[in-house]
Amino acid sequence: MELKYDKHNKYHRLGRSVLITLLSLWLFWWAWLMISLFAKNIAIPTPMDTFESLVNFLQYGDTITGRTAWDYIGSSLTKFLEGFLLAFVVAVPLGLVLGNFKFLQELATPIIEVLRPIAPIAWAPIFIILFRYNVGAVMVVFVGIFFPLLTNIIFGVHKIDKTLIDAAKTLGASNGQIFVKILVPSTIPYIMNGIKVGLGIGWMCIVAAELYANPLGGIGFYVANMITNSAYPEAYAGLVIIAVLGLLTTGVADLVHRKVSKRMGVDA
Repeated sequence: MELKYDKHNKYHRLGRSVLITLLSLWLFWWAWLMISLFAKNIAIPTPMDTFESLVNFLQYGDTITGRTAWDYIGSSLTKFLEGFLLAFVVAVPLGLVLGNFKFLQELATPIIEVLRPIAPIAWAPIFIILFRYNVGAVMVVFVGIFFPLLTNIIFGVHKIDKTLIDAAKTLGASNGQIFVKILVPSTIPYIMNGIKVGLGIGWMCIVAAELYANPLGGIGFYVANMITNSAYPEAYAGLVIIAVLGLLTTGVADLVHRKVSKRMGVDA
C-alpha cells in the first residue's frame, strides 16, 4: 500500500518534522566530526569526546570544583528566568501603551533608539559593579529580552486593523473592553515573536555575565573554567547544555503560544 504525505494530518506533519530534525542533527554531527578530524586542533574536540564529557559531567559533576552539573544549570536558569519575567512584566504593558498613544511613543522613541543598539553584553560589567553579581546578571538578561519584546509589541499594536476598533466603539465598547477584546489578542503573535527572539538573546546575556563574574557560578563560568584548564571536550559539553536549555525555553514559549492563541481564538 502506497503511503502519501497529508499536510492536513497532524501526525503526518509531526512525523515529517521529526524526520527533518533528525536529518538536520545527523548532518550537523558529521560536519562537526569532519571539521574536528581535519583541523586536528585540541580546541575542536570530536562530537564523541564531547558527548562522553557531557555524560560524565551530568553524572559526576565538575571534577575541578566538586560542584554538580545541576548546580551550574540551576544557577543560570534561575537568573535567566528572573530576567525574563522582569522584562515581560515591564515590556508588555509599556509596549501596549506606547503603541496605542502616538505622543508617548514619539517621546520614548529617541530614548529607545539610543539604548537599543547597545549590545546587552556591554552592560554586563557595568551592571555587575552597580548591582553586584546576582542582580547584575538578572539586569543583563532583562536588557537583552526587553528591547526585542518591546519593539515587537509596538509594531503589533500598529498592525491592528483600525476598523475593528472603530466598529467596537460604534457598538458601545469601552476602552477597557477594546483593550481586552481587541488590543491584547491581536498583539499575541507579536508578543510571542518578541519572546522567542528575546529568549535566544537572554541566554547569550546570562552566559556573558557569568564569564565576567566568576562568583555567579553558572554554566557560563563552567565553560570559561574548562577552557582555562584546556579541558575542551568539557567546555563543549557546557555549550551543548546551553543550546539544549535555549531549545527547551523556546519550546515552552511555542507551547504557551499555541495554548493562549487557541484560548483567545487567535491563529498561532
